[in-house]
Amino acid sequence: MKKLAIILAAATLALSAPVLAQAAMDHGEHGGMDMGMEHGGHAAGVAHEEVVDGVKVSFKIQGAKEAMKAMKMEMPMEKGETHYIAATFKDAKSGKALTEGEAKVKVLGPDKKEQTRDLMAMHGEFGAFFDLSKKGKYGVMSKFQLKDGTTRSAKFWYTVK
Repeated sequence: MKKLAIILAAATLALSAPVLAQAAMDHGEHGGMDMGMEHGGHAAGVAHEEVVDGVKVSFKIQGAKEAMKAMKMEMPMEKGETHYIAATFKDAKSGKALTEGEAKVKVLGPDKKEQTRDLMAMHGEFGAFFDLSKKGKYGVMSKFQLKDGTTRSAKFWYTVK
């Protein structure tokens, strides 16, 4: 585990320049976090990616209205649900999508209020709606158990400007 932490720290330092360049996206910076992970260069719309015990997890955060439109769905939003957080899982070696299992996300807001949701599996991803209406830094923590039965976790910071 210490070896993995050292490797991740070295990779973080090596990727710090692309992180700073990517920080000025629509919702603000998606930079490093004190929880142990920092973001490298990602595909468009990806807030965070990492490999956890052989599974590559990618998180996408987008406005709730944009998410509903992208999913070609219309449903009334709960009061205060401003953003959609989705996670996709792939086998790190083969790249094969892993679509069976359970996932949960807890979001800690800049006001220290917590929101916890079970992510629903749909359209090849696991997702739920959250209230990210306050400006500031949000801690996003997830736990997921896929078909292999192993419980994994990932966490990162997300800033709303």
